[in-house]
This record gives sequence, structure tokens and C-alpha cells, in this order.
Amino acid sequence: MAIDYDRLKNRQFADIEAAYGIKDTMLYALGLGLGQDPMDPKQLRHVYEEDLVALPTMGVVLATPGFWVKQPDTGVDWPKVLHGEQGLTIHRPLPPQGRVISKFRIDEIIDKGAGKGALMYTTRELRDAAGGDLLCSITSTSFLRGDGGFGGPTGPVRQPHPVPEGTPDASFDWTVGRHAALLYRLNGDYNPVHADPKAAAQGGFAQPILHGLCSYGVAGWSVMNLLCDGDASRLRRFDLRFTSPVYPGETLRTEVWKQAPGVAAFRVRVPARDVIALNNGRAEYLS
Repeated sequence: MAIDYDRLKNRQFADIEAAYGIKDTMLYALGLGLGQDPMDPKQLRHVYEEDLVALPTMGVVLATPGFWVKQPDTGVDWPKVLHGEQGLTIHRPLPPQGRVISKFRIDEIIDKGAGKGALMYTTRELRDAAGGDLLCSITSTSFLRGDGGFGGPTGPVRQPHPVPEGTPDASFDWTVGRHAALLYRLNGDYNPVHADPKAAAQGGFAQPILHGLCSYGVAGWSVMNLLCDGDASRLRRFDLRFTSPVYPGETLRTEVWKQAPGVAAFRVRVPARDVIALNNGRAEYLS
């Protein structure tokens, strides 16, 4: 079944309301590896209930619509879908516990042609259920590898944020535990490729891989340390492109280039394999 552009572009999604508590907030941070040093106050504020602070990137796992492209009426060849890009604009800090309402929409579907796939751009707004205040806007780009040639628009294609050549201004290393994927999946992503060696092998991986959004959260934590002195309230925007999978137990090196007051480019490398896992990063922050 091929994509019906008009039908998919105008697909309606019911609002999702969900509650989360301090255990969920601490679990998210623990899944990124925070708490490795119990004497580090910057880590402790995100994993201990006294004066608990939610990490800003936690918004990407709250009240999600799930893997909805798997539904037959979408026309999407779902086994070939890849998560290409993730963006986050923070309007207000997430409270450590609360109830939120998620509003999801498809912004556009770009037809790259038969044999070349398609790009689907989506936005999700997360609001406080009590007062209706907008907490964060979450954008995502999905690469539909099996779905080009359906007669949709061919542009415009969003351009990634350029990362400078040469030596970065600063870098930050963070090692995720070998059990990281098993812990992070408790945030709601139970894809077996992150837990089952057999499922990982079927996907062409030597072992279960880390969730892309876990790597995204690690990058957010690293950038907070590099640019915001670990202060979650100072991060305002966080966008990047996924370029290579990460394995649990690896060290991620986040490299930043300051470009203007409150704006920086960044990327994330896996030094042991000399690969770039996350690229074309843009961070905006209170300087």
C-alpha cells in the first residue's frame, strides 16, 4: 500500500494526556547515566527527590503518540523508517512532576522520488494540563526509506545546522553503562532491538543498540555542562541529526563551537570507533 499524500498529511491525532511523577523524572536521568558520581551535586539534583529538577530533554519521552506509522492505513513501509532528526524548543522548564497534554501534527511529507524514500516532518506541543501553558515544542524528521514516488511535494527540505571544521571550543566525555539501554527503555520505548541480542542481529547489529533518544539526552546533559554550568533552566533549544548508532558501554564525546551569544554548534563522537553518532547540532541557551 503506497502513501496517499493528502490522507497522511491531514491525518488527525487525538490529544494525549499523561501524568508523570518524581520517579519518572529520576528514572529518565538515571537512564542517561546520571548518578554515576553520587558526590556530584549537578548530577544529584536530577536523581534525588529533594529539590528535584527535571532534565529539559525529558520532554521528548512524555505523552508520545507511539510508533503510529505501523498502522496499516498510513501506507508507510514501517520496517524501513529511520529517526533522522530531533529538535526541542523549551518555553518553560518542565516541573519535576505533573500532568501534560500532547498535541501532535504532521507538518509535511517530502517526496524524494522512487527508490530514494521520503522525509516526514512532525511537531508535538507539550502543554501543562492544569493551566494550558506551553512547555516545549518537539520537532522530528523521519526518513521513510521505502516510500518515495507517491507524487508529493519535493521541497523545501530543511537544511541541517552546519558544524565548523577544526578544533572545538570545548568537549565533554560521558560513558553510558552497559545496562543503559535496558534502563532507558523503561521510559516507554520497548523496541526489542535495544534489549534482545537476537532482534539486534536481525537488524544487522553486533549487539543491542542504545536508543537514539538516549544518546540525544546524553548530548543534552553534556551541552548543559559545557555551556550552562549544568543549569537545566538555561537551555532553550536543542536540535540535532542522528548519524550512527551507539552501543551501551561506549563513551560519547560532545564537542561544541560557540557561534554567537547564546548559540552554539555541536556534534557527538564515539572516540573508540572514530564515528560521529550525532551531528549538525544547534543549541540555544541563556549565556
